[in-house]
Amino acid sequence: MSGVFGKCYDPNGALHGIPTYPWRLAPDGYATRRQLRTRGLRPGGQPIAAQVMRINRRAGGVRVAYLYRVDLAKQVRPMTSRKWGALALAMLARRTCPKCQLDVGYCIPRRYGICGLCLAAEEQCAA
Repeated sequence: MSGVFGKCYDPNGALHGIPTYPWRLAPDGYATRRQLRTRGLRPGGQPIAAQVMRINRRAGGVRVAYLYRVDLAKQVRPMTSRKWGALALAMLARRTCPKCQLDVGYCIPRRYGICGLCLAAEEQCAA
């Protein structure tokens, strides 16, 4: 067993406190939040059951993904009409330029805070 594999393989949880498996080698019955979401499930308040770990050689750290038990997961709550409306208003606010008050059809970059046309106009005025 390689040294890296050995650091990431702890099925009893003696070293890390919870069962730990190497990346992509977790047993069946466990899933990450994203994997649960693709199945239409959510953790539903259950504690973290295990984790998968990968040594990141470039950054010198480890990457961890928490796993939840699939059999204890609950169905995702359906979106109500009020939630859909609130989401639509929030997205409209992200697409509306605060300077020209137009819906530009894309989310305004937070870096600039204004749409591309207003940004180009400001750059021309500054030059």
